[in-house]
Amino acid sequence: MYPDLSYILHDIFGTAPDNAFSIVKTFGLLLVLAFIASAYVLRLELKRKYEEGLLGATVESITVGEKPSLTAYFYQLLTGFILGFKGVWIIQEYDQFAMDPFDGLFSTQGNWPAGIIGALLFMGWTYYQGQKNAKKKPETVTQTVPPQDKVWDITMVAAISGIVGAKLFAIFESTETLSRFFSDPIGTLFSGSGLAIYGGLIVAFIVVYRYVKKRKMPPIHVMDAVAPALLVGYAVGRMGCQLSGDGDWGIVNTMDMPAWWIFPEWLWSFDYPHNVLNRGVLIEGCDWNYCRRLAEGVFPTPIYETIVSLILAGVLWGLRKKMTIPGTLFALYLIMNGVERFFIEKIRVNDVIDLGFVQGTQAEFISVLTVLAGIALWIVLYKRSRS
Repeated sequence: MYPDLSYILHDIFGTAPDNAFSIVKTFGLLLVLAFIASAYVLRLELKRKYEEGLLGATVESITVGEKPSLTAYFYQLLTGFILGFKGVWIIQEYDQFAMDPFDGLFSTQGNWPAGIIGALLFMGWTYYQGQKNAKKKPETVTQTVPPQDKVWDITMVAAISGIVGAKLFAIFESTETLSRFFSDPIGTLFSGSGLAIYGGLIVAFIVVYRYVKKRKMPPIHVMDAVAPALLVGYAVGRMGCQLSGDGDWGIVNTMDMPAWWIFPEWLWSFDYPHNVLNRGVLIEGCDWNYCRRLAEGVFPTPIYETIVSLILAGVLWGLRKKMTIPGTLFALYLIMNGVERFFIEKIRVNDVIDLGFVQGTQAEFISVLTVLAGIALWIVLYKRSRS
């Protein structure tokens, strides 16, 4: 496994692991690549729909020569503070930060004096630039923006809201996570661990839906455009889980590999050596920072989800021009994604929630609702198209 970039470089070039490149964690790197891949696919679809007249351009007004607003000063203050607060702390506590950058970034640890200085410097620079570029008579300029040029904004809105949603939903995954939150709410919220993918998707969908609607982009067409992009991003993200060994693996698989199995042995059962959680038994002769593997092989479910998600993304990509009723492609995405997640949960390690009359994981309950929502949406859109 590759807990961080230094282990990847070790396999490629033979360099020693646990060096300066350890600051780049594999899961975080693949998470960024997941957003980039999703954005690329989304841009292709938005551009196609724009050229076919299904999505129109938006007209935006920009005021040139106006002095910075209070909102602009606030954003600059916040940016300067965060850069100073976290940046100086990272330099001072580099060894601690390198062990878990994600947790370090989202923790409350930092350098307060540096944060205050950074905030003042950014505000001062904003004031200087505002005075320098200000005009006696500010001019309002209008520009036409095609929908594909909004991909970066949509991606950032989805990324931020998705992380917030994933963190909030992770709190309610089990009684243990809920208890941990009540005992240490600040530490839990600002910890880099504990993210529920479905929570991220749900919250990101709601926020992005409102964002595109506010900018007068037909949400139904954007939903269709984003369907294959979501599956591509999910596939890349799950690859990060597989490569880093972040614990999203399956249950123990001690069954004998069947005779018909033509795939690599590790796809049947895998022990995740050098996993980022440092979980399991020690690897003999290893003196690196990550020297453990699972005592028993498990189902490598992240790679299963990567493969299935790429196949489903290909199906949606092939059907995107053939499904002429707006919104049905997104409905199909909901159904396929829900079915995939429901069945993969049967061999994944997850906390079970007991509702009294039924037991299941949080993801199983949400996946059932996702399938039902997809079917309901399909029926409504089909009937509407016939009326």
